Amino acid sequence: MAAVAAHHHRVFSSATPRTHLRDHRRSSSLPFSSSSSPPADGRPRGARVLRHASSGSSAAPANSSSSLEELARSCTTWTWRGMRVNYLVRGEGPPVLLVHGFGASVAHWRRNIGVLSESNTVYAIDLLGFGASDKPAGFSYTMETWAELILEFLDEVVKRPTVLVGNSVGSLACVIAASDSTRDLVRGLVLLNCSGGMNNKAIVDDWRIKLLLPLLWLIDFLLKQKRIASALFGRVKERQNLKDILLSVYGNKDAVDDELVEIIRGPADTEGALDAFVSTVTGPPGPSPIALMPEIKIPVLVLWGDQDPFTLIDGPVGKYFSGLPSELSNVKLHMLEGVGHCPHDDRPDLVHEKLLPWLANLPSAAEPEVALT
Repeated sequence: MAAVAAHHHRVFSSATPRTHLRDHRRSSSLPFSSSSSPPADGRPRGARVLRHASSGSSAAPANSSSSLEELARSCTTWTWRGMRVNYLVRGEGPPVLLVHGFGASVAHWRRNIGVLSESNTVYAIDLLGFGASDKPAGFSYTMETWAELILEFLDEVVKRPTVLVGNSVGSLACVIAASDSTRDLVRGLVLLNCSGGMNNKAIVDDWRIKLLLPLLWLIDFLLKQKRIASALFGRVKERQNLKDILLSVYGNKDAVDDELVEIIRGPADTEGALDAFVSTVTGPPGPSPIALMPEIKIPVLVLWGDQDPFTLIDGPVGKYFSGLPSELSNVKLHMLEGVGHCPHDDRPDLVHEKLLPWLANLPSAAEPEVALT
């Protein structure tokens, strides 16, 4: 989650122009290979990572739609440019693709997959560098790369017009993908507390970020020192520190259980996780959703937790999305009171209350898409 990336500033204190994906695709394949070998036991790596998370937890929460074991049994892998990408598929009906935020994975949708799969074919993906997907050595993670991965996943795996549902940086990756889709691969877009960029350097017109910018650049420099980065990452992923981070970004504190801590912590212990953390925190922030949203003509549902301490409702991105329905007729917005940065896991009941009717009322893929009222 974005919370984990942003928290590195607090840990330290206590201790580019957009490249269009259509142009980027001309560069054929990425010059990186997988950093890890195929699983020795023949099982999908996603299943093993989810079981590892489950082993560190007590019983799954009562309001959980899917246990980690159930999710594990649904996981498989897709090879993208020589790298393995972990994903889940469940249910029948119009396809929906769930895209997690920074530091999260398929399992972060544990409270949504079961409900959504009753009326949809649900896909959930681990972005490259997170969860059980490969974390190749020397890879430079960018928002554009994740967006391209999403589009090629839709083209090669789903093969039908799909609704993209994203949280945090996953939302931004979906926005970029939707704005660059030229083959009607995306038929709807759901944004849960959309991030302004891959990291805080994106929000340069927020006075709070302007004040912190020199510190952010200093921390970027320090994180590029392997020993310092390793020590910081080790502190961030300690169970109690991680739980404190999660408590700070969830409005519903009861949702921050041992299972959630292990969902985030388990993949952080895998090879390449440190490099993915450093690359994401220190890399270019990527395109701004403020610049991209006017390009998107498909139906858009925005769900925003008003207690988000990172993508603040009174910050530039929050204010922009708050006013967007008055500017774009294809956008519908619901503010979720008392909800933090990850609405789908924080208060899944509120998210489902708004999301399910919206999905049901979308025009079918065979019909011309019109603005929702």
